[in-house]
Amino acid sequence: MYVRHLQVSDFRSWEHADLELAPGANVLIGQNGQGKTNLIEAIGYSATLGSHRVAVDLPLIRHGCSRAIVRTAVVNEGRELTIELEITAGKANRARVNRAPMQKTRDVLGILRTVLFAPEDLALVRGDPSERRRFLDDLLVLRAPRYAGVRADYERVLRQRNALLKSSGHARRAGSKGDIATLDVWDGHLARHGAELLAGRLDLVADMADHVTAAYAGVAPESRPAWIRYRSGIAESFPAGYGTPGTRADMEVLTDALLAAMVAARDAELDRGVSLVGPHRDELELTLADVAAKGYASHGESWSFALALRLASYELLRADGTEPVLVLDDVFAELDRHRRQRLAEVAVNAEQVLVTAAVEEDVPDELDGSRYVVSNGEVARAGPVAR
Repeated sequence: MYVRHLQVSDFRSWEHADLELAPGANVLIGQNGQGKTNLIEAIGYSATLGSHRVAVDLPLIRHGCSRAIVRTAVVNEGRELTIELEITAGKANRARVNRAPMQKTRDVLGILRTVLFAPEDLALVRGDPSERRRFLDDLLVLRAPRYAGVRADYERVLRQRNALLKSSGHARRAGSKGDIATLDVWDGHLARHGAELLAGRLDLVADMADHVTAAYAGVAPESRPAWIRYRSGIAESFPAGYGTPGTRADMEVLTDALLAAMVAARDAELDRGVSLVGPHRDELELTLADVAAKGYASHGESWSFALALRLASYELLRADGTEPVLVLDDVFAELDRHRRQRLAEVAVNAEQVLVTAAVEEDVPDELDGSRYVVSNGEVARAGPVAR
């Protein structure tokens, strides 16, 4: 799989950009603030319908404009599909594939797969649990696009249930029972959608755990062994042998366990007006030997763990049968020589790798390839990287 062509209009800093890309290494060179990361972000948006830099779409639209357009031509096993996304302020976004309108924007998911490593990834190790939950869910959707709907359904039910908990809690404190019967109905909805999302996460963690351990050992052989494990309030319901490849979660068991946990937490939830049980409260634990990486890992170890998570994602998607586009956004300057070399060894074998860097010297020799200069609102092909 590779991106053959990218065209953007009124996306971030770009009024217009038109970029022909090729298989192999594609290196975008430009000083900070010239817009090279914006181009990479547009490609990532075509794959995930989200940005690795912001949580909402509005900043993606060029200042003073009402919409942005991203067109990405993707070649996979000889077949080319063009994704066109229209990002509109205050309105629903729209999507087309080969000019045919899609009923839902998320229908484009799965056409392009990317694995992106960026300086923001340090938050996967040092940030809040929400960063790691988002990492899992984004990867889950890349593997199986139907989980975009599962995720959206769960978040919708969670918002509605939280609103009901808040109003019922106020009513109870005022001496009324509140709408408890309706709350029981929403418990069932949340448990069903939550079990589906949780099962997907559990299967994903089981499949990628060994990849993470191996990738970390490759980039930080002198460090302690790295492990990942999913932590939940209903962990006692996880499958026997959970955490080993091949284990699969049971939807019915998880649904029942979530319902039971909601019943047990009912009083506390009414008091606080929020849902205290479910995948939105869970955590992906990252450990070095038996010590939590967050708060205890050194700066180098944190970078190594973040890199290991992305490399594991890449290997997992490759194992599924479709090689993703590897995107390395201004990361080589952040890595020491050994980690830079290890990443380059993986990247050089990718069907396509997109690299951004401020200076040519930051790009390893192994990634010599098509070079583009990004400067003064323009992007121009410049031939192979000069050494």
